[in-house]
Amino acid sequence: MADFMTSTHKTKWIYTPQDIKHKYKVANQRAKQALEMFGTTRMEVDIDGTFSYAESQNDAKDNAEKRPKPLKVEEEQLLRAFYEFKIQDVCDAFKFPRKIQATALIYFKRFYLLWSVMEHHPKDIMLTCIYAACKAEENHVSAEELGKGIGQDHHVILNNEMLVFQSLGFDLIAYAPYRALEGFISDLEEFCGAQDDDQLVALKGALDTARIEADKIMRSDGPLLFPPGQLALAALHRANAAHGIFDFERSQSLSHLDRSTIIRYLRSVLSHHDQPGHAISELTGSINAIDSLAST
Repeated sequence: MADFMTSTHKTKWIYTPQDIKHKYKVANQRAKQALEMFGTTRMEVDIDGTFSYAESQNDAKDNAEKRPKPLKVEEEQLLRAFYEFKIQDVCDAFKFPRKIQATALIYFKRFYLLWSVMEHHPKDIMLTCIYAACKAEENHVSAEELGKGIGQDHHVILNNEMLVFQSLGFDLIAYAPYRALEGFISDLEEFCGAQDDDQLVALKGALDTARIEADKIMRSDGPLLFPPGQLALAALHRANAAHGIFDFERSQSLSHLDRSTIIRYLRSVLSHHDQPGHAISELTGSINAIDSLAST
């Protein structure tokens, strides 16, 4: 069974906020330089993954005022966010499992750590990421079927496939928070001793809400900054705000758990999931940071 702790996801694709900010800035600056040199930022991609800028224009400097204005880093962020919504919309339209949606989003985010949206249009990369996620998660959908379903040329999907794989370093195994969410709810049923219908319904409602909250978190920078188990706990924390399963102020929960029992549960989470050895205060800090990202 795949293990996050020994995965390339953990060793290569979890960053600090400063790392991410720097990568976005580097990609943006490269695209701006290409615009000055070639009069364009868009790259032409061959099916083997090779790419090139358009031929340099002799009058590029003379016609500088006619060039399109380059995007700012913040404007690129807005465009990426728009297409992350679109990824979820397309996956919902095809009724793909949430794991495919999450994998496609992770691919998309990783790709644009290396590239500017001015170099490779996110409308095209979005489709290739969904197609690649379907392959990785063994839910085969042909490029023709995917393109036809949303009225796009399937050749664009295939032409960008090798470029996307190369940009991901061929690290195609990605971990999402949804399985961890289900595990946490199952654990809570035991900790709560949930037996009557009201308790079980409340926990199921919390799980449904937590999945929706996880969808929001997946559109933030959270998947590039935190392990999936912490993303899942943050989603559960946000869901608890709506369902009130745990009331920390009154030190009791739906099933009358006291604070010490909740603390024991959190310690068991730390020992079995993404960050063994971390203090509860660190876990709380991570959950609060994820919550802040998902709220912006």
